[in-house]
Amino acid sequence: MLGIFILFLAGIRLWKFILGFIVTVISIPILLQFIKPYQRERIISFLNPESDPLGQGYQLIQSKIALGSGGVNGRGFMQGTQSQLNFLPEKHTDFIFTTLAEEFGFIGGLSVLAMYNLLILFCIVSALKNKDRFSSLVIMGIAFTFFLYFAPNMAMVMGFAPIVGVPLPLISYGGSSMLVLLGAFGLMQSAHVHRVR
Repeated sequence: MLGIFILFLAGIRLWKFILGFIVTVISIPILLQFIKPYQRERIISFLNPESDPLGQGYQLIQSKIALGSGGVNGRGFMQGTQSQLNFLPEKHTDFIFTTLAEEFGFIGGLSVLAMYNLLILFCIVSALKNKDRFSSLVIMGIAFTFFLYFAPNMAMVMGFAPIVGVPLPLISYGGSSMLVLLGAFGLMQSAHVHRVR
């Protein structure tokens, strides 16, 4: 997705994207034959988590319970029942947003989303002000990469996307994704500082 986004920003003609989309749609039935059984189970549990509530659907069911029990203001710091009583698996990595939403509520979840959007807005403004085309593409690529981290994570914990191992950037426990993101932000800051050249 990142490659397609950068190609679009770089000015590749629209008919090439349309041709690629048509080829992708035609090849979907062929690609479906190569799906492994665990991948098929993930799709089924995403569409109907209640079909296996103690197996594949357990994480999503517990996540939805935690999100709903947070309400508007949340239960309070370290007061969430789903996360503190270990009903919610991977509460410190992939499902950290669920823990935040349970403890700080809808307002806390919106606050995290607002901070992420401010960071992306900064990237867009910086890319538009940058005189160098390559630097602008680097900044927009980093912004889209950041979006591809947090949007699927939030979508999966709310049940809008299948559960995959995508961490919530700058919040989830883990070193490699944090290291890569901070390095990318360093590149973005360098491009922003040298935007007038």
